[in-house]
Amino acid sequence: MNRLHTGGCGERVIMGIDPGTTIMGYGVLHVKGRQVEAVALGVIDLRKYADHYLKLGHIFERVSGIIESYLPDEMAIEAPFFGKNVQSMLKLGRAQGVAMAAAIHQQVPITEYAPMKIKMAITGNGSASKEQVAYMLRQMLHLRAEDTGHWLDATDALGAAYCHYLQMGSPHADKAYSSWKDFASKNAGRISGR
Repeated sequence: MNRLHTGGCGERVIMGIDPGTTIMGYGVLHVKGRQVEAVALGVIDLRKYADHYLKLGHIFERVSGIIESYLPDEMAIEAPFFGKNVQSMLKLGRAQGVAMAAAIHQQVPITEYAPMKIKMAITGNGSASKEQVAYMLRQMLHLRAEDTGHWLDATDALGAAYCHYLQMGSPHADKAYSSWKDFASKNAGRISGR
């Protein structure tokens, strides 16, 4: 399978998915050595589909299309958060499974991350808000607010991809932080907005 990159040392493409049954976020990172660039982010809008099975079909088609467009080497996907509504969790699990099936169909390896792990990796706080995750990603990836759109599902997906990058050997991967303030003080260069 052809890839977005030329296969150089340390060069890869990571796709992130934030599963949803109404809005599903996606983000794509290009990694070259220690340089990380966001090459795409957006949402798959499922609101116009009343039938859950039609939503699942659309998820498979769109995720497959995104994979064909950006040829990721890996997919990072957020694990469903377990709530009290069993029916909602079942539908969310199906949506996540269909996105995973699209990746498996195209032989893209998948890694699943808990929402708390993604938030901790991006912000240093496992209970950070979606807005805090989006803000930190804009700082670290030098994105303008208008580049990230108004859907936090897209930045959540980009967060999953960036978390995967950090877990796969970035110099920041093994650092532990005691608080948001500790994270910010130890990562001034990453969040300065340069």
